[in-house]
Amino acid sequence: MSRLEHGPTVLLGGMTGAVPFHGGATWAVLQYALGLERLGCRVVVAETVPRSAFAPVGTPIADSANARYVAAVMAEAGLAERWVLLLEDSCTTAGMAYDEILRFAAEADLVVNLGGALRHQDLLQRVARRLYVDLDPAFTQLWAQCGIDLGLEHHTHFATYGRGLADERSSVPSDGRRWIGTVPPVVRSQWAPGPGPGVAWTTVANWRSYGSLEHDGVHYGQKAHSWRGLFPLPHLVDEPLTVALAIDPGDASDEEQLRSNGWQLADPARVAATPDAYRRFVRGSRGEIGVAKSGYVASRTGWVSDRSACYLASGRPVVAQDTGLSDHLPVGEGLLCFTEVEEAADALARVRADYGRHRRAALELAGAVFDSDHVLGALLEQAGAVT
Repeated sequence: MSRLEHGPTVLLGGMTGAVPFHGGATWAVLQYALGLERLGCRVVVAETVPRSAFAPVGTPIADSANARYVAAVMAEAGLAERWVLLLEDSCTTAGMAYDEILRFAAEADLVVNLGGALRHQDLLQRVARRLYVDLDPAFTQLWAQCGIDLGLEHHTHFATYGRGLADERSSVPSDGRRWIGTVPPVVRSQWAPGPGPGVAWTTVANWRSYGSLEHDGVHYGQKAHSWRGLFPLPHLVDEPLTVALAIDPGDASDEEQLRSNGWQLADPARVAATPDAYRRFVRGSRGEIGVAKSGYVASRTGWVSDRSACYLASGRPVVAQDTGLSDHLPVGEGLLCFTEVEEAADALARVRADYGRHRRAALELAGAVFDSDHVLGALLEQAGAVT
């Protein structure tokens, strides 16, 4: 979609302040904010943050490290006056004042709520069209069936990164909602390839993020469960594998297994704490070794990571664990899939044999599938915000 002469006004819910100093998570929101602006939209980024998330503990929201991080990030992105953190169950804010964000919501044409990060109902209900973007397919639907309040009922439209859910190829029931299949957008101008690739295959990830689920005898687990099957990979390849993993001290035995098998571990708090640092890490890589939550693999949702979209847009090939994404995307060049560790090793060897071809294919795939103009333009149309 080309730039709109009169783009809709969008209230964008996205998580940046609740998890500060996570550059990748912040980029997942900035891709939407900057991408919508490219289309001519007027955008404000808003987030509901629980009191327990503020650092130091007990700090007022406006004085918190969270607010300072968001203020710096938004200023760098050109959004200095267009963000707000809202204290949960309160009218207290950092960034825009509460009455100011209320006025903006009253004028907005659409809410785009990434993972339900905006939970203030007095804001949401002022906007007629409210699009919930499911970043966590399978888990979102199963939690909802368990009665966990994700705020889904406060939205009018629903999109998901699980395109297998949208076309009913996934084993997970859709919970009665019509889900629009989508992919993570990437603003390609922000990810122009650098002068040359690095030597190491990399990724950035949390070892765990929350509890696993059981449904109809199927275990929907975390990345930890997927990574364990890949412990031997460094022994099977001739290139370094450097991964920035946030691993809890309770999983020290897993960390030791990674190190003893030859994985090189980087500290995500050092290499990916800000959007700029995260981008340098991605662009300084040879490619991504992408590992998915085992729940995505088991459910065949077709999930693909927003992180992988950044690697592709940087001209860095991606070797990704297959979540069913091969049912929805062209794979084999630039983006290669694996299910077992031997297949991952084979894919890395294939890229090594003709790196230039796979690098070009990565860039082409980023433009054809993940470009923000196309992805966000389609979402605006399907949510009825443009005609």
